[in-house]
Amino acid sequence: MPFAQMVLGPPGSGKTTYCNGMQQFLRANGRDVAVVNMDPANEQLPYEPAIDICDLVCLETVMEDLGLGPNGGLVYCMDYIDHNFDWLEERLKTLQGKYILFDFPGQVELYTHEQSVYNILHKIQRLDYRITVVHLVDAHHCTDSAKFISVVLLSLSSMVRLELPHVNVLSKIDLMQQYGRLAFNLEFYTDVLDLRYLLDRLDQSHLPQQAGSDEEDENGNMRLDVDDEEPSARAPSALAAKFRRMNEALIDVVEDFSLVSFLPLQIEDGECLQRVIQAIDKANGFVFTSVDWNTAVVKDYAFGDQVPDVQERFIDGADGEQDALAMRKELQRVARQSGL
Repeated sequence: MPFAQMVLGPPGSGKTTYCNGMQQFLRANGRDVAVVNMDPANEQLPYEPAIDICDLVCLETVMEDLGLGPNGGLVYCMDYIDHNFDWLEERLKTLQGKYILFDFPGQVELYTHEQSVYNILHKIQRLDYRITVVHLVDAHHCTDSAKFISVVLLSLSSMVRLELPHVNVLSKIDLMQQYGRLAFNLEFYTDVLDLRYLLDRLDQSHLPQQAGSDEEDENGNMRLDVDDEEPSARAPSALAAKFRRMNEALIDVVEDFSLVSFLPLQIEDGECLQRVIQAIDKANGFVFTSVDWNTAVVKDYAFGDQVPDVQERFIDGADGEQDALAMRKELQRVARQSGL
């Protein structure tokens, strides 16, 4: 009865880094782990894959031979893997008894619109694998309310579309403060509490300045009434109102399902990794098997009590360092002015 993690997430969310770090951590704790690279575009790997899908199909070759772009080429590659699954099945037989990490590509359309990844996952499941999907999103999205609502919807879409046990992860939690301060405590984002509190904090700086009237017609569409007034003098209130209504609708969808929550992760932090592994082991049933319990993370964490600790170590601690640095600079400036 093999167990596996299917590591998914948008480009840049840290999937390959996660697989590398998770592999090292699990091996250090006694598990026999193998990593399977399922990304035909990922040829520079920090780990040694037990199976490399690039041996079957390579994105660069597909693009050259078929004249496709990167997105179309990747769709073709995953469809090719689906139709030639026997190649992968034969190689998976050599990994019997191993705990496997599958490193998938990050293009969102592969999970939201295409059928190939869904087919591949369920074909692996039919090989009697106990699967958990680990869906990573970059934690810096928490600093932008609209982006956070979007990634919550993306995580929900993956959960509903793939129909498999999911663990959602906020990756790179230690880098979050480089992009701005959080509007709420970290627990607000990990537990996905009342998202309507984010509506008053939507970043509207990217909305275009619209020339003309900002009134709406009976259908909610904006009337364009161009006059001599400078466009920059009029705030795009109608666009902002429509933007808010769109986010309200997205929040309604998320709350109707009420499925999404996140675990924070800093890949080099053992405590964070252990909590993520515990959630994964519960999701795929690893903790309920007769395997060596010394390798199973069975300690019952009340994780909600641990989120403030993560915030203190990786977020508030960073704020404290920044404040201390600013204070030292201010003292140096005053000293120079005083001739000290």
